[in-house]
Amino acid sequence: MAKKLSFACALLTLVCAAALLSGCSELVLLSPKGPIGEAERFLILAAFVLMLLVVVPVIIMSVWFPLKYRASNTRAAYEPEWSHSNKIEAVMWCIPLVIVLALSVLVWRYTHRLDPYKPIDPAAEQFRVDVVSLDWKWLFIYPKQGIAVVNELVFPAQTPLSFQLTSDTVMTSFFIPQLGSQIYAMAGMRTRLHLLADTPGVYAGQNQQFSGAGYPTMSFAAKAVTPEAFDAWVAQVKRSPQTLDAARFEALRKPSSGDPVTYFSSVSPDMFEYILNLYSPLDKVPGGGHGQGHAMHGQQ
Repeated sequence: MAKKLSFACALLTLVCAAALLSGCSELVLLSPKGPIGEAERFLILAAFVLMLLVVVPVIIMSVWFPLKYRASNTRAAYEPEWSHSNKIEAVMWCIPLVIVLALSVLVWRYTHRLDPYKPIDPAAEQFRVDVVSLDWKWLFIYPKQGIAVVNELVFPAQTPLSFQLTSDTVMTSFFIPQLGSQIYAMAGMRTRLHLLADTPGVYAGQNQQFSGAGYPTMSFAAKAVTPEAFDAWVAQVKRSPQTLDAARFEALRKPSSGDPVTYFSSVSPDMFEYILNLYSPLDKVPGGGHGQGHAMHGQQ
């Protein structure tokens, strides 16, 4: 009877695990669309399987032991003087030790491999986007194209992306789950992130750090497109009548939520450095002679 119940418990555990994993396609973290996301999915699943090596036996034993050694089971061995077993001690210490060592090796290797500051392909040209978190919206600046966009990130697929990020508000967390590697954006500081999308698609981007009343609406669409579609999108943005300079930024930085996608056909070339150094006493207005010196200060 006890063996049948133990088997049933193990079978139920496996069925539950299969049911949970059958819905993995709906979990964006487990449906990556880039090399960073794929590596992070492997880490998640590897850690999950390694932990199951401890969790599943414990669940089985928590049912099996009470059933086998219950008072009514006269066939169970009764050993009131028993106090030690070398086999049990070996299993209790060796299995967790092996799991911890395996996790340590994985974490060590992948921590260096997935360094967000490390380019995915150093030999390839990096597609640069400057990211600024505001209350409660995202500003994306494209230095090479000379444009800026609010709450929409468009980029070519199969192209290494190089982000540099800062915040004009409290600390926020930039995250595109299907591409991987969330990273913080902080006022007066510059952080970096490198990603790549394997295929065209629209991926959810979000802020993972609570940042006030408008936090729930602080999301954006990350669109990986073909090179031709990206060029057409840039041409569309350049037709916008709005431009982004210091005065327009002062209006943009005011707290607001649920902002629509907004295009700026041109942007001051040192705007990111200007925003980065707003919390420095040396801040200057971008675009003028002083702005160039200010940008150089930001690079230090």
